[in-house]
Amino acid sequence: MKRSAFTESVTTARRRFFDSGAEPRGLVSDTILASWRRCLQQGLAADARPAMVPIERHAMDELQERHELLRRLCRPELEMLYASASQAGSIVVLTAPDGFILDALGNADFLDKAARVSLQPGVPWSESSTGTNAIGTALVERRAVEVRGGEHYYAPHHVLSCSASPIFDPHGQVAGVLDLSGEASVHHQHALGMVQLVVEQIEHRMFEHNFAGADIVRIQPDPALLGTAREGLLVFEGHRLVAANRHALRLLGIDWGGLGKCRYDELFASTLPQPGSIGGMRCQSGEMVHARRDAPRRISIATKPPVHTRIKPVHSPATFFSDELEVAINRSVRLIDADIPLLLQGETGTGKEIVARELHRRSSRAASPFVAVNCAALPESLIESELFGYMPGAFTGARREGAPGLLREANGGTLFLDELGDMPLAMQSRLLRVLQEREVTPLGGSRAHALDISVIAATHRELADLVARGEFRADLYYRIAQAKLRLPAFREHADPAEVIRQLWLALGGAQIPMQLGHELVNHLAALRWPGNLRQLVGLLRSLMALGEVGATLSINDLPPDLGTDRVPLSSTACAAAPGNLHSLKQQAIDQAIASCGGNVTAAARQLGVSRSTIYRRSDRKRSD
Repeated sequence: MKRSAFTESVTTARRRFFDSGAEPRGLVSDTILASWRRCLQQGLAADARPAMVPIERHAMDELQERHELLRRLCRPELEMLYASASQAGSIVVLTAPDGFILDALGNADFLDKAARVSLQPGVPWSESSTGTNAIGTALVERRAVEVRGGEHYYAPHHVLSCSASPIFDPHGQVAGVLDLSGEASVHHQHALGMVQLVVEQIEHRMFEHNFAGADIVRIQPDPALLGTAREGLLVFEGHRLVAANRHALRLLGIDWGGLGKCRYDELFASTLPQPGSIGGMRCQSGEMVHARRDAPRRISIATKPPVHTRIKPVHSPATFFSDELEVAINRSVRLIDADIPLLLQGETGTGKEIVARELHRRSSRAASPFVAVNCAALPESLIESELFGYMPGAFTGARREGAPGLLREANGGTLFLDELGDMPLAMQSRLLRVLQEREVTPLGGSRAHALDISVIAATHRELADLVARGEFRADLYYRIAQAKLRLPAFREHADPAEVIRQLWLALGGAQIPMQLGHELVNHLAALRWPGNLRQLVGLLRSLMALGEVGATLSINDLPPDLGTDRVPLSSTACAAAPGNLHSLKQQAIDQAIASCGGNVTAAARQLGVSRSTIYRRSDRKRSD
């Protein structure tokens, strides 16, 4: 369509839509029309001048620092586009995932004009803030979008012609947006295609960065394109697809929702090539592709890592789940997928959050958010606002823009309520109502927001006993504990020595390499470990950090308190004087606080309870 015809078509469409309320079908694209509708439904007035003020300098510094990795990975492409944009009278824009502009580079004259319409760092260009625009609409649509002249919602932006594409990370989450903007009077015919090609290169580099040294499978029908930004990239974990790029998804005929769900045999009808080799593979669709499988890099035995090398935490707990726990986890996944709430029970340090995350990873919601809420760590005065969110100005000290709350952040995914037994009774009542009605109303608000969440709760306390004593609501207990999974304490494992060996391997002991001596393993297996797996993992990581590469560690490498003595289960509980249950608990708390020199945090750690539990019982003691 010629420029004059395009302008006339858009002008007619605006007149029909905004003045007459008619549908201007055929005059603008369905994408633009859908965006106009969304903006209108949000109450944005098209004839208004949007108030788009950059955030303050310190906030801008924090924003850029928070997304420094994204900016660094995009820098080569930004510099390349900067040269082209300067000559073409355009600018290139990089935004954060929420639409806030991080960088704007390009033609100096157009930069000044763009700044007058707030196309500059620190300004939000989400659709809800700025109406129909390439950046915000691309975020909503999750695909590349072009918005020219009068297609922009607000009149001041009609001077712009913009092409933008979201940048996806290997897990399908939006990492940012790349935009190329210029004068609306000049139609940059190839701008959108150029942006899409550049984003492909950025996503390829991001994938390589995130999975450096991993077992990456690269696929392409054309073998000449293997190793380029046009190849498909896949990562499998336990035969399940956990990461991919857009080219791979397109070749396999699936979308981002397949991550965490699709198994290898559901995607391919042939086996993987050996690591480090190239071979042909047949997709289940029947299409043949060429595949190259990277050989995972390992640290050479002859190379001693520097002293300051950090030991990575366990990222794949499934490597040391017992056979019995594996069966229980798989059973629990089926319950969660059937929308049945699950309660995890176990002593402190048994890995309740690790299991919860693994349940989420194996569930049908794996590609959606996992939001963990520590009910014991949140101050009682903030639990309500943190969980349920609040409207602007709902209370003194509230953020000006309000907050959605953790429940809404988990929408579509999994909500993990850790240490639920320590939630105050007043909050239990409101949480129960949210779980029953599947909707939440923020503080200071009148409109309820629908919730679609899977719920996993966890506690080290016996909720049934708390219900019997009136310290936990019975109706919430029966709602949250429709299914239960108890995690064993370390001392309850049938073969604790084997658990230690598996933990050591999961932490990377074989890759360094460094070995645990047989006598050391047996010694560690005989200890009580009141902190369970958390305490044990902490010790193993310390041994790994301090040991010499190639060494076989012995009892002599242990800290003094673990070298000869057996760790008691709990000195506090054994020292309690006779009395009723409440007095015994209070005496235990008093003795723990005294033994820790008044340090409540240390006392809580010694007792295996939360700080809020100690504070509440201390308040109850004073009131008595």
